Amino acid sequence: MTAQRENQVFDMIEAPRLGEPYLLTPGPLTTAYGVKEAMLRDWGSRDGDFIAMTAEMRERVLEISGLSAPEYDCVPMQGSGTFAVEAMLGSFLPRDGKALVLANGAYGLRIGKILERIGRDHTLIDKGDYLPPRGEEVTAAIAADPKITYVVVVHCETSSGILNPIEEIAEATKAAGCKLFIDAMSAFGAIPIDLERVHYAALAASSNKCIEGVPGIGFVVAETSELEAAKGNCHSLSLDLHDQWIGLNKDGQWRFTPPTHVLAAFVEALRRHAAQGGVVARGARYTRNRDVLVEGMRALGFETLLSEHWLSPIIITFFYPADPAFDFNRFYDLIRERNIVIYPGKLTVADSFRIGCIGQLGENVMREVIAASAEALNEMGIKDAAPTEEALAERKKLSA
Repeated sequence: MTAQRENQVFDMIEAPRLGEPYLLTPGPLTTAYGVKEAMLRDWGSRDGDFIAMTAEMRERVLEISGLSAPEYDCVPMQGSGTFAVEAMLGSFLPRDGKALVLANGAYGLRIGKILERIGRDHTLIDKGDYLPPRGEEVTAAIAADPKITYVVVVHCETSSGILNPIEEIAEATKAAGCKLFIDAMSAFGAIPIDLERVHYAALAASSNKCIEGVPGIGFVVAETSELEAAKGNCHSLSLDLHDQWIGLNKDGQWRFTPPTHVLAAFVEALRRHAAQGGVVARGARYTRNRDVLVEGMRALGFETLLSEHWLSPIIITFFYPADPAFDFNRFYDLIRERNIVIYPGKLTVADSFRIGCIGQLGENVMREVIAASAEALNEMGIKDAAPTEEALAERKKLSA
């Protein structure tokens, strides 16, 4: 991205209103005032203006995907991103089918839990918190079990911040004659997918991640053939993507009460995403945020959970300092006093916390986070935020 383009993007980033904190979280996140402002009027769910807004949202999501009708379509779903993931799995995975679930964190494990709850057969590969699933593991698992017909993977696993190698996973899935489902919740809109190398049957994401909208809408981008074949397959009335799709294409209306204000905010966020340069520009800003954050936190002694190769530009997980004076709740409160909200860890193997790189913010905010962290450490009497030698040794061993 050129320097001129970077300046244009930065000029479009708005500071929070007085008293409003920066959310350094993986969503909900800091949104532009114009996105919030879009929610200040009421919309009739069956009114022509709202129907047109729904159609615009679906078209813009397909544009970001690099896909187009009639081969693909976008189906919005009320609720959080998990609602969309469950709708995708329950609608498209045949009742007599079997899925291979690739997990390396809480959200991959959640997919397994969803399949268990809705009664779909599956096999789980759990790589723990440090490592990604690899293509050769997919090939081996499918070869060992010919009942597997689908592979499900999280593009960016936000419990650790790891960016999974989606291309080699897609290649292995296709070579085995299986179909791919992607939970792209924390990657869609900022991490491009090379459509020549990654063919997927369906992808799920939501309004409140890299598009920088507010929570309340998930959506699924799917092959039209999958939507057509899904009739009568879903375990749930409200999460049935086929029925939702049929209704939207019939008269433009949602089957049940839609989150009208959330949709208005989402459409405004989608327009801003396009105006700021789309996926490439959004990803570049987040990458710069990550680089500034990691460099500054390491200067304080903090270290990342993941080795350099697997760090995503979405969220970064840091080990707790080894100093016994460190208490995360106090650290959190001290930073919160400075109008910055960070995120606790979500791991099983390491004490950690997370700082997001996404949202309506730039590297200037990352520098504020670093300064606030330094001040918090000083108030806690900690001179060096380095983790334990055991934590670093574990990372080295598991990342080899």
